[in-house]
Amino acid sequence: MTTDSLQIRSYRDADEDDVVRLWKSVFSNDPPWNEPTTVIRRKMDVQPELFLVAVLDGFVVGTTLAGFDGCRGWIHHVAVDPGARRQGVGSLLVREAAARLGEVGCPKLNLQVRDSNESAVRFYESLGFSVEDRVSMAQLLEPDAGRPMPQ
Repeated sequence: MTTDSLQIRSYRDADEDDVVRLWKSVFSNDPPWNEPTTVIRRKMDVQPELFLVAVLDGFVVGTTLAGFDGCRGWIHHVAVDPGARRQGVGSLLVREAAARLGEVGCPKLNLQVRDSNESAVRFYESLGFSVEDRVSMAQLLEPDAGRPMPQ
């Protein structure tokens, strides 16, 4: 594969089966609230132009989701098919997401990765990201998100 034959574009409804298959393969340990069809539906409701896919020979081989809240941008769901890794797909996806965020005035781009995922940390560092001294916190807002809500 050459990156010349790869197309980075916005998600289309016809991509759903490929994206679901890719995410189930790459994110096999994701929590229930990250169920692929639900994530797709939610993203298509909010900033759908920031849902990017990498297409090779008519098949989706990579994705990333991005968003901008007015203060900072976020990227997540950076996924590349194992057969297309180490060929620039992930880099192209992240760079395109960053470019699109820059076009809407986003001053800073954030992402989260598990600290145990050293290869991902190195990948993002190679793209200019740096580890920041932060604590990541979360709260489930949907009672059906896989575990009971706090009482």
